[in-house]
Amino acid sequence: MDGTNALGEFLRARRALVRPENAGLRGGGLRRVPGLRREEVAMLAGISSEYYLRLEQGRDRNPSVQVLEALAGVLRLNADTTAYMISLTRPRPADARRRWQPETVPASVLQLIDGWTTNPAFVQNRFTDVLAANALATALSPNFAPGGNLLRAAFLNESQREFHQDWEEVIEEGVAGLRAHVGPDVDDPRLTELVNELSVLSDTFRRLWDRHDVQPKRGRAVRLRHPQVGDIELLKNKLTIGGTDDLILVVFHAEPGTRNTELLEILCGLVGSRRPIM
Repeated sequence: MDGTNALGEFLRARRALVRPENAGLRGGGLRRVPGLRREEVAMLAGISSEYYLRLEQGRDRNPSVQVLEALAGVLRLNADTTAYMISLTRPRPADARRRWQPETVPASVLQLIDGWTTNPAFVQNRFTDVLAANALATALSPNFAPGGNLLRAAFLNESQREFHQDWEEVIEEGVAGLRAHVGPDVDDPRLTELVNELSVLSDTFRRLWDRHDVQPKRGRAVRLRHPQVGDIELLKNKLTIGGTDDLILVVFHAEPGTRNTELLEILCGLVGSRRPIM
């Protein structure tokens, strides 16, 4: 993965996703690209074709916010993706490309999830490495155990297609969430290692990564199929842990008064007095 021209890579990927007719242009005819041509993007954004070419080629890396917002409109970007695109043009400190080092989960957070006996919970970093988990989380899925990587499991472990009933949605959100979490730090060594590995081993990952979708973390319902308790729907929330390098606390709970609450209680009973894995 080459992060030396992040904005250019982003623009090329996103214009390929916009159909001409959705941009108010006539479709049809012979096209070398599936989406908009460079000159079409430039025309719709109100800039010259030469200037837009310089942006894609990385020869101009300091476009104004007004130009970027105009491009966002043409490329049909939402607010999150527009903010991400703008971040790609911001100067980065000279030491931004740092060597990745394993993060430390605060002891207070370990104690917190240790005390949650009815809420599966684990801690991950921005690369989806699992750093800590309580017993209920690992009982919900062995892929939530410390030492694993959620994206690697989702794409390379066939059992995840059965576990996640909405697997395709999960992997799309996972890839888009990874881009959101790393932001403009696209040449981080740890990110490069993970993306290169998954790109080689999974055509699906490579296709989704090349789309440059961005989606910040947000809570939602997840539909799971557990081998012992069966189908269960849980609400999942992701919370940033203050004072850390963007560590994320992931917590599950069942909606009160539903069958899912009963199923979660059954899972709690299966865990018994087993200690959390830290």
